[in-house]
Amino acid sequence: MLDVRSERLARRFRLWDTDGNGHVDRSDFEAEGRRIIAAFGEDERSPRGRAVLDAYLTMWDYLAAKAGVPPEGSLNAKQFDRIAQTEIILMGNTGFSTVLRPTISATLDLCDVDGDGQVNPAEFKCWVEAIGVTKPHAEEAFDQIDADHDGQLSIDELAQAVRDYHAGLLDVPLLGR
Repeated sequence: MLDVRSERLARRFRLWDTDGNGHVDRSDFEAEGRRIIAAFGEDERSPRGRAVLDAYLTMWDYLAAKAGVPPEGSLNAKQFDRIAQTEIILMGNTGFSTVLRPTISATLDLCDVDGDGQVNPAEFKCWVEAIGVTKPHAEEAFDQIDADHDGQLSIDELAQAVRDYHAGLLDVPLLGR
C-alpha cells in the first residue's frame, strides 16, 4: 500500500513542480490554482478565484511549516513525500480535512458553474483537465467517483475520492502525467 501512496505523491509532486527543477515551492502551488481558475474563465481577483488561490497557498504554507521550511523555501521530492505522508496520509481524515479539503471545497465552488452545489460531468472534466487528466480519464474517473450514480458529484464524494486515491484505496485517474 505504501508504494502506491508514494507513487501517487510522486506524481502529485511532478504536477506541482511546474518548472521541473526538482523542487516545489509556493509559486508551484499558486500555478495550479491559477490553471484551474483560468480553465473556468474566472477572474482570479473574484471571490471564487481568490478562494482557490488562497486555499492552495494556505496548503503550501501549512506543509512548508510542518516540514520546517520557510514560506519562501522549497521542498524536494523526498521532503514532500515525507511531509505529505505524515500530515495527510497517516493522519487520516484529520490530516486530509486540514490540508486538502479546503482546497477541494474552494475548487468545487469554482467548478460549480451552474450553482447547484454539485459538480456535473462537464464541470468535473474542466477541473481535472486543468490538472493534467486527459478527457477519457476524466470521464472514467467521474463515473467511478459518482458513488450514488446521480450524475453529479458532491463535495463529500469528491473529498472521499481524493482522500481514497492518495491513500491507495481508489484506483481512478485523478492526476495527469
